[in-house]
Amino acid sequence: MSPEENKALVRRFIDAYNTRNLDLFDDLVAPDYIDHTHRQEGREPFKTLFSLAFEGFPDWHEHIEDMIAEGDRVWVCVRATGTHSGEWHVSGVSLPPTGRRVVMRMVFIWCIKDGRLAEGWEVDSEVNFLKTIGVIEYTEIGKRIFPEDAAA
Repeated sequence: MSPEENKALVRRFIDAYNTRNLDLFDDLVAPDYIDHTHRQEGREPFKTLFSLAFEGFPDWHEHIEDMIAEGDRVWVCVRATGTHSGEWHVSGVSLPPTGRRVVMRMVFIWCIKDGRLAEGWEVDSEVNFLKTIGVIEYTEIGKRIFPEDAAA
């Protein structure tokens, strides 16, 4: 596939994600998909990850800000927003809703083979995300070093 076709595939994937159309994942994601970030393999575990995220953040939305494609790779930068208004299950822990709104930038790198997402990596500010929903807090020293972040 050409770089433009690969970019179109990624746009379709993000649109399917944003519209909660996980059935489209069967067309867009390889059955043996490798998720390097979450250390899992297979399309079904990948779909489960999204289902759990939608429970905790039902209004989660990703807006594409930039996309670069070369060869079989696509890099995409998104601005993600969502409200922690549902139970969120992560690493065997269930976090009750906080009502807090999350805004973050994320970069995804996908390898495309045979017209489907075959491998993926995610880079984001997970620490800020977890701080926003109250999972972690700054220490007293951290509050002095980053007063504007600690107050948020």
